[in-house]
Amino acid sequence: MSKKESTFLNMALSLIVITLVAGFSLGFVNNLTLAPKAEAKLAKKVNALKAVLPEFDNDLVSEVVRIKTTVAKDSVEVYPAFKSGKFVGAAVIGASEKGFSGLVKIMVGFKPDGSIQNIVVLEQKETPGLGTKMKEEKFLGQFREKNPSDYNLKVSKDGGGVDALTGATISSRAFTEAAQSAYDEYMKIKDSLTKSNN
Repeated sequence: MSKKESTFLNMALSLIVITLVAGFSLGFVNNLTLAPKAEAKLAKKVNALKAVLPEFDNDLVSEVVRIKTTVAKDSVEVYPAFKSGKFVGAAVIGASEKGFSGLVKIMVGFKPDGSIQNIVVLEQKETPGLGTKMKEEKFLGQFREKNPSDYNLKVSKDGGGVDALTGATISSRAFTEAAQSAYDEYMKIKDSLTKSNN
C-alpha cells in the first residue's frame, strides 16, 4: 500500500473542510445560546429597573419610550413607572463614550420632580480598582436625592458637586456626563410621561 503524496491541493481541501465544519459548529452553538443571552440581558435590565425606581405596578419593558437624540448612537430608552395609575418616576439609560476605556452606560431612576432616586451601572470597561469603583456605594451615594436642576453633575475639578474617584477622573467625568444626558432627556419628555398611563 503506497502512502498518499501530500500536495498543496490536499492540504487546501483539508483546511477548507475543517474551516467549514468549525464555522457551522460555531454558528449552531451561537444560535443555541441566543435565547438564553437575550433572557439574561432582559433579566439584568429588569433588576436594574427595580433598583433605580420606587415601587411600580406597570410593565416597564413593554412601555419603554425610545427617543432619537444626537447625544447617543442609539435611541435613549426611557421607562415610565406607575403605581395604581399614578406616575411615580422614570428610569433613563444614559451613556458616554468618554470613559478611560470607552463606553460608560448607566440607568438613572428619577422621581417625578427630577431628583435622582438611584443609579445602576449597566456597562463599563474601566480600569479595575480605579474606574470600576463607580459601581460602589461611596461613589453612587453622592447622586441620590440630588436634583440636577440645582446640583451640578460635574466632578469638583470642573466646578461641580461630585467627588471624582481617586485616580479615575476621566471615568468619573464620563459617569457624570452620562447622568446629565439622562436627566436632560428625562426633562424633555417628563410632561408627556406623566399623562401616558391615564
